[in-house]
Parts: sequence; C-alpha cells; structure tokens
Amino acid sequence: MSTVAVTGTGIVCAIGADVPSFTTALRAGRTGVVGTADGLAAPITWWSFDDAVAGVPEPLRRRAVRAAARAPQPVRAAVAAALQAWTGAGLPGAGIPGDRVGIVVAGHNLTARYTHELYRTWQERPAYLPARFALHVQDTDHVGTLSEVLSATGEGFTVGGASASGNVGIVHAARLVAAGAVDCCVLVGAVTELTPMHHRGFAVLGALAEPGGDPAAACRPFDRDRRGFVPGEAAAALVLEHPAAAARRGAAILATVAGYALGLDANRLADPDAAGQARVIRAALAAAGLAPHEVDYVNAHATGSRLGDETELASLHDVLGAAAGRPWVNATKALTGHCLGSAGVVEAVATVAQLTGGFVHPNPNLDRPIDARIRFAGPGPEPARLRYALSTGFGFGGINTAVVLARTADGG
Repeated sequence: MSTVAVTGTGIVCAIGADVPSFTTALRAGRTGVVGTADGLAAPITWWSFDDAVAGVPEPLRRRAVRAAARAPQPVRAAVAAALQAWTGAGLPGAGIPGDRVGIVVAGHNLTARYTHELYRTWQERPAYLPARFALHVQDTDHVGTLSEVLSATGEGFTVGGASASGNVGIVHAARLVAAGAVDCCVLVGAVTELTPMHHRGFAVLGALAEPGGDPAAACRPFDRDRRGFVPGEAAAALVLEHPAAAARRGAAILATVAGYALGLDANRLADPDAAGQARVIRAALAAAGLAPHEVDYVNAHATGSRLGDETELASLHDVLGAAAGRPWVNATKALTGHCLGSAGVVEAVATVAQLTGGFVHPNPNLDRPIDARIRFAGPGPEPARLRYALSTGFGFGGINTAVVLARTADGG
C-alpha cells in the first residue's frame, strides 16, 4: 500500500479552538465534559468564527466569510478546521490547480439539531424559514461550502459509518490521493449536534453515560466504573498529499498514513464483535508492513461503554498476542467526549500531535483499569518516542476500521 503524507491538521472542539491549544489541553489531560440541559456533553460553546478566520490570509478569509459566516455552526466549525489544516500545510499560494484538490467530509445526519431547532419556528411562522434551509439541511452543504472556500473543483463527497465515519473518511481520502485522482485531499470530520431525542435514544439503548457526580469524571474509558459514552462536539481536519508532491513544494510532512482497513460484521445492531475488529486491525498492520511488536501507540476507540471497551481489548490481545502489553493504549474520548462522526479525525489529529510532540496524553479518569496486562496511559502525560500508531474506530451496524499513522523525519 502506498503511504500518504499528512501535511496539515486542524481542529475546533470542546478543549481547543486550534491545534496548539488542543495539544496543550491534551498534555494537561483537560476534559471538556460538562453538565448540560440534556445531561452530559463536551460541547463547543466559547468559540467564534470571526476570531477563527481573523488571521487567515486574503482572499481566503473573504471567501470563508462570504460562504460560511451565516451558515449553521457545524459548517462554520468545519471551515475553520479546514482552514487551519490548509494554511498549516502551506497551501495558500502553492499553485495547486483546483481540479487537483479533493474534499471529503466524514459524518452523516449532520443537520438534525439545526432542523430540530427550526421546527417550532416553522410551525408558528412558516414564512420565516431561512431562504437557504433546503441547502443547509443537506450534509453536502459542508462539501459545497468547503469547495467554495478552498476553490476546490476535484472530487468531493460525504462518507458515513456511524462512529467509524472519521476513519472511513481517512480511508477514502487516502485512496483518492494514492490513486492519483487528486494531488491533495482535505478531509473534514464534521460536528454532530444531537437533539434531545437523540440523547434519549442513546440512553434507552444503554450507551449513554447518565448524569451524576462530577461531570469531568463521567467519561471513564477502560475503567471498571465506566458507565457509557459522553457526547462531544468537534470539527477536525487533515490535509493528505502524496509524499513526493509534498516534497516537491517543500512542505513539512507531519506523519504518514501507512496503512488502513475497513470491514463489516454482517450485523445491523450495536453489539461489537471482537473477531471483526481484530480482522481489520490485522489487515491495517499488514497493509503498513508492520509486525505486532512494532506498534508503539494505540489510540483506541474506547468510548467508555461496558461491552465496547472489553471487546476492543479482546481484539487487541488477539492481534498483538505476546506484544499486547508493549504499546501505550490511550483514550482521547476521556477528554473530548465521543465526537461521533468526527471522532476518527479528532483522534488522528491527537495522534499526530503525540507522534510529533513525543508524548502520550493522560487518561485522567482511569482509576481502576479493567486489564492489568495492558499498558494504559495514566493520570499524567508520559514522554514517549513514538514511531507507529494504530487508531481504531468502530460504528453501530458492524462497521470496523483501523488506521496506521507513522512519524516521519519531518514530523519530529
């Protein structure tokens, strides 16, 4: 499998408005989980689109304001994250033709909250429905807005895979680049805003952590006292390029996508399958040409659910065997909440930050680990020279994904 370079990253989430602030929060083990009217969440509450685009070079900033300033917040956050990745990759003024730039948006059902909040207004005063409602209510509004802002005219689409959507997006973006369909691809994991009905539905399913005690301690991946996932909100972005193309324009390569795999369980329900997870992890390592003992870090799917966390550890033991205790195993969702459709991209940004920064971020709520054989991240940051990282993502409906990210000489 051809490797694909990561040349830019971006993020807007509950613990950071950009990659530097996000990385600082990761090192500190700071959580964004709070109590809300719907229960528990890690929401984007303090962020400003105007501030986010203030330092963007012209005419990129003007296009962003024109296209997104009055769009729903998830679209604004997607544009902000994409601009961070785009400018961080040195692409403004790089001269890449628009038809060689692709856009992939990971996530689906992205407009449920927007529709929910407008519904009562529409019932009472239908004439006041926003003129662009029919555009904003479609997931492809993200694709169209991003393409307009970045003047991208290559391939573009949305991909969905429930909570595995982020990794599904990485897979498809990497395939576009590796196949030569585009020279670079901007991948955005989009914000999922849940409605009260969604919160209730996840609670009925037994997947959601219920309020009680300190909200910051509610999300407890791999802990014996875990009680379900806490919803998080985030937009995250990667710029993927062919390594040779990045080298020709003198771009720094932060990391590479060295391997990936995606597979199904033939199961429409929410119960995970260790054999199916192990199958894609094994395939991703094989695609990267890695032996189990070469994995340095695992950014686990790790939602804090009772069955899910145990199943994932079973799959890691299956694949890594005697080397299962070697890599650091971590859970970014303890800090960001479960960002659903964007989770895989959020965790790829977190993984790249740790690969380049030489550290493993804390898992602050892991007081009583469920498996003493695993090298879990602890309550504080750990210095670590990481070369190869595995990031997993599993979604309802038996959707299993795994991505291998590798540190490069440019990446630190």
